[in-house]
Amino acid sequence: MIEVEILVEIFEDIESVKVKLDKFDFKAEKNIIDTYYYDPLREDLKPDKDEKLYASFRIREKENITQITYKNDIYKDGIWQYSDELETQVNNPEIIKNIINCLGLKTLAKLSSHKMFYKYNDYEIVLEEVENLGTFLEVELQNSDKYSDYKDEKNKMQKFIDDLGLNVSSELNSGKPELYIKKYGIN
Repeated sequence: MIEVEILVEIFEDIESVKVKLDKFDFKAEKNIIDTYYYDPLREDLKPDKDEKLYASFRIREKENITQITYKNDIYKDGIWQYSDELETQVNNPEIIKNIINCLGLKTLAKLSSHKMFYKYNDYEIVLEEVENLGTFLEVELQNSDKYSDYKDEKNKMQKFIDDLGLNVSSELNSGKPELYIKKYGIN
């Protein structure tokens, strides 16, 4: 699956952001723990010298569901464009953690977040408070496989964000694990 999204940091009170998002279809509110791993022996599965990730592997735990995800990030001129994402649910989180340890993978970052999910047309809108990192807004294009021009879609998503009238950063062009390791280093 192609993952096309824009991530921005929010610089205003979360309650005022919620008021602005109330016009969209509220879907869910969840606490999520994402544990990202790196491989000390593989260059493509660890941060480069500039702490940029070109691929990532994580375990996501939410409610009673555990998923593993592998993302291959696609860059153009050093700027993240989209990710090819493979994700599946696992039945036993302890077994998958043991497998990861046996493979020699190391923890890169563990991110605990509170997410509020909204829906608008083909967009999933996520308001996210990440412990020790900040508050973010992520707009992700759903059914992105049916779109052939991800650049055009990203431009539309950026206009959508701009039209919300929020005090936000420009597109971060990196994921939360990269932001975390830039701030704290590797766990």
